Amino acid sequence: MTVQRARTIDELYSKVSDYDLVLTTDAPLSLALNRRLDHPHLGRFAATPRMVASGEFRPRDERYLFLELIQQTDLSWKHAAHFLENILGCWEETGELHAILEYDQFDTPVTRDALRVIEDADSSHHDLAAYTIDPGTNVAVIGDDQFTALDKQVLPTDYDTVSPFTDDDFDLPDFHVFDSTTAIVDTLVDNISPETADDVAVVMDRGGKYPALVESAFEANGIPFHGGPGFEDDANVRTYLRLLRTAHAASGVRVADVRSILARLGTTLPVTHDEKRLAELDHPDIAPVQQFCESVAEQTFDETLSTFENWCDASLDAFREELIRLGTHDKQVASAALDDLEFYLQSFDVPIDHDDTGVLLADAASAAYVDRPVVFYLGMDIDWTHRVLDRPWVDAETKDRQYLRQFQLLLQNGVDQYFLVQETSTGKEVMPCLYLHDLLDIEFDTFSDLSHVPHTRQVRYDDPGFEKESVDVEPTMIETVSQSSLSTFVNCPRDYFFDRIVDSPDRDYFRKGNLYHDFAEFCVNHPGIIEEADNEELIEVLLEEMRPYVNDVEMETLRTEFETGLEIIWEFLDENPPTEQTYEEYGRLYPDNFFAEYFDRPIESPVTERWFENPDLGGKGKVDLIHSPTQLLDYKSGGYKSASKVVSQSNIEEISDEPNFQALLYLAHHRRVRPDERLEFVFFHFLDLLDDAITGDPDTNDAVVRVNYHPVPFAEYAARREAFNALTEGVAESNNRRKTLERMGYESYAAFFDGHTFPDTDDGDEVLETSFASQFTDHAKAEVGDYKYVDRGSDKALKKLCRIRSRNYFAGDVDAFEVFLNDQINRINEYRHSHFPVGEPNFDRVTHRDLIRND
Repeated sequence: MTVQRARTIDELYSKVSDYDLVLTTDAPLSLALNRRLDHPHLGRFAATPRMVASGEFRPRDERYLFLELIQQTDLSWKHAAHFLENILGCWEETGELHAILEYDQFDTPVTRDALRVIEDADSSHHDLAAYTIDPGTNVAVIGDDQFTALDKQVLPTDYDTVSPFTDDDFDLPDFHVFDSTTAIVDTLVDNISPETADDVAVVMDRGGKYPALVESAFEANGIPFHGGPGFEDDANVRTYLRLLRTAHAASGVRVADVRSILARLGTTLPVTHDEKRLAELDHPDIAPVQQFCESVAEQTFDETLSTFENWCDASLDAFREELIRLGTHDKQVASAALDDLEFYLQSFDVPIDHDDTGVLLADAASAAYVDRPVVFYLGMDIDWTHRVLDRPWVDAETKDRQYLRQFQLLLQNGVDQYFLVQETSTGKEVMPCLYLHDLLDIEFDTFSDLSHVPHTRQVRYDDPGFEKESVDVEPTMIETVSQSSLSTFVNCPRDYFFDRIVDSPDRDYFRKGNLYHDFAEFCVNHPGIIEEADNEELIEVLLEEMRPYVNDVEMETLRTEFETGLEIIWEFLDENPPTEQTYEEYGRLYPDNFFAEYFDRPIESPVTERWFENPDLGGKGKVDLIHSPTQLLDYKSGGYKSASKVVSQSNIEEISDEPNFQALLYLAHHRRVRPDERLEFVFFHFLDLLDDAITGDPDTNDAVVRVNYHPVPFAEYAARREAFNALTEGVAESNNRRKTLERMGYESYAAFFDGHTFPDTDDGDEVLETSFASQFTDHAKAEVGDYKYVDRGSDKALKKLCRIRSRNYFAGDVDAFEVFLNDQINRINEYRHSHFPVGEPNFDRVTHRDLIRND
């Protein structure tokens, strides 16, 4: 990979050292040449045209003239910036201040007003237009093709030009391709020390993802630096602005949205509060912030800034001075004023004082020269490409050519250059900077198509990491696992691991679900109190409990849901009261109940919210209601699931993308309580009746899903009278299946199964392809006769048996699950000695996605 070689700064200095004045459009180059001056020199040696005309090292006309415009005109801040950009851009490209009026679309009264302000104001642009170099001055110009028309006005009649390029080739170094941004920053830190920082520069896109990460990494490792993001990126300034923006935001702002602000203010809250609305959270540590947000519109910027400085124990004097300069400090913190302030800080460079020591952080778009022996280039992606304004006075081809030359010079800084890039980011290919396509005479799409060195992230065993103490203990072995933990583990073992060590925020749907469960439990314990209670009062209490999670817009919808949900639960329990009975195999683990506290009544029923922990089985869990000795019930506020869906999600042979073992685990335990009995697990999807309740009279049975457990293997069940009845009931007498079986008779039906075993599948089509199916049909024909309806009826009977199998659990299913459960507990205990793998999870079902890396 070769490009035209650029002269080094030392080579350029040797070319121009004998001149009286050296002009370049690159301010860092002029500063570097001045540092190399090795003999007495009268006046300025190297400078940019505007620098030599104004006497300032880096004139900032844009900011000063913008202040003049907003003070002397009625322009909004964004319009003022827009007109200023156009007027100065046209002036620089044409050399004439009023040239913009030659373009009809820009010849407007507003433009003329802005021109009058700019014409009357002092600026380096005016200085440049009026400046002349003393006759007899020996002038050298480096890269005169980079000069604008206004720059060229300062040039004398006679001057010498020096090309920044030679006729030789320069071999670009290989690209170092990493798999993450973090890996690039880590590599940077590994190769820089506080002692070598003065020899290093880092070039990156100022508006990209690298500057904040690099600064943070350097600060953490004690590496000095300067340059890079400026005034508006000061951590305290950013936090202050975010605090003001939060105060003006809608009431839906949640604790997670402002956690970084609270941390800067020295306030920490448990993660469990993350999903709660800041304005509604009842917590003493954030009361001052809540009061600040409530009154922010009545305060001035200066008052809010003083409060912020007291909170974070920091001084923002430079920022306050800028507010005074803008005339904003004594204005109230209105949303529009905050918009203007943020726009200003994003649009204009505000000078800040800093030491010029340490690593130089350079912007890829601002200059071509970096005077350091070692230069790291980070990213080098499409964002390194300059934006050419679509203006009639801009020659796009010329401007692109200037930017290309600047980029070509930028790549050759220093003695050693290191290009640190990514091939992909967030699953997408990173597009290299377009200028690379212009410079390199080869076809490529990604950095890996070019000469490169791949880097994979390696574990650093020499890195001490966080402070830690060695402990000589064995991991605690678990004996039981809950159905939710089991589902998480089989989907992604590492997600299960993070569930054990990372707190998760309380969720609105969790809290809402708990309230429904508490209501249902209280209904069973104290039906009389609920029957006499003021329903509207209960709804208001529930809404108040949900207020931290739900914004005002959603409150009315939630009100309707609560009204309907409570009514449906009450109606179901009133029509289907549970059987009160004590079960020694169950206890009560969580005594809290929202309604018990509200009404000040105890929870004493032996059938509500019953906890079991069974080491022999390996399972534990909480049953919402033991409805009868053979029936367990679970209240579901989520989406409706059919019995076949419940069974398929608990398949242990082919783990579902949404595994759920609740019914299977609970039935496995309860069959120890009621052995050799037919059991039933009932899901009551009460909110599924919401629409019906609004439009008419809902039937609670429509929200019930029943999954049965039969204490025999399916092959044995298929031969029983229970199965025969299931095949013949619920259809017309003319139904082929019913007609065939009734004419065959149960005794003949059962006799067939004495000598034939039902295939081990619940797929009806698979069964019909077996010899078992043909033998069953032959048996039916021999009993009933060789009729077409017998063929069809036999097939339908076998398919119906398969559907029964897919919607119920049988002894073999639960036996296999118990073995599976024991195997999973052994795996968990094994991983507790080593590490929990990622596996091949369904990431849509992973809770801690940000913590799990899938290589």
